[in-house]
Order: sequence, then structure tokens, then C-alpha cells
Amino acid sequence: MDIKVPYDLWDDDSEGVITVWFVNEGENISKNELLLEIMTAKVQYEIFAPTGGIVSIASGIDIVVRKGDVIGHINNC
Repeated sequence: MDIKVPYDLWDDDSEGVITVWFVNEGENISKNELLLEIMTAKVQYEIFAPTGGIVSIASGIDIVVRKGDVIGHINNC
């Protein structure tokens, strides 16, 4: 399953920056566990795992992201 920047995160800002991943590449994560934080010009948002499985990170820290961007994957084998 893709990890995407949610469309409903922010209204005014068109982009944000990934500030921290709370998991490492290849790590196992549970559904609803805290994955990462994205900072906009106004607010820091927490992103939670949509499902459990093995994490693959596609966008690193300090990368600018937009709504809908795929920033990683969770392989729930």
C-alpha cells in the first residue's frame, strides 16, 4: 500500500516538508502507528500508518511534498 500525503492535511499551504520519520527502512509497523511528521508554513502534521507491514521510504527528511504525493510504501505480506 502506498503511503501518501493526505489531501485533507492543510487548506492554505500548497506544500510541506518531511521533518522526521519515526520508522526506518525495512522496519515492521502496525496500523495507526505514528509514521512521520510533515511541516507546513503554519503547522506540524503527524501521519499514521494506514496499514501494518514492512516500511519502504521513498522520500527522505527535508524533502518538499505536496498533497497526494507517494512518500513511501507498506508491504503487508
